[in-house]
Amino acid sequence: MTTLRIGIRSHQEAKAHLLAIARGQAKRAKNEPTVWLTSLASLAQLLNEENMALLGTIRDGKPASLTELAEITGRSLPSLSRTLAKMEEYGLIEIAEAGRSKAPRLTFDRLEIVVDQVSGEKVAA
Repeated sequence: MTTLRIGIRSHQEAKAHLLAIARGQAKRAKNEPTVWLTSLASLAQLLNEENMALLGTIRDGKPASLTELAEITGRSLPSLSRTLAKMEEYGLIEIAEAGRSKAPRLTFDRLEIVVDQVSGEKVAA
């Protein structure tokens, strides 16, 4: 099972952490999120109901192309492509070349959310 860990951390905290790693003053923890967002609002926007349904369609339907996914979901190809590009940017999906087509695939079986904002403690949900 592949778990995608998404963390919530302020931009300043994320930058400071990455700089500390780059300087050798810190190491990336084994269970540290691979994707960081700066707010719960950003997370809610990325994983809204429509996008979660889209991820479910990709998982269950395994569409062979973006065009097929657009037909299944009833979304326009340009709108769908923008959404998928954002999901790919955050590591939720990958777009695999399938001959002349591009097929979206999930990169995970399970999502974990880690909040590292209010108290500084990491809380997995």
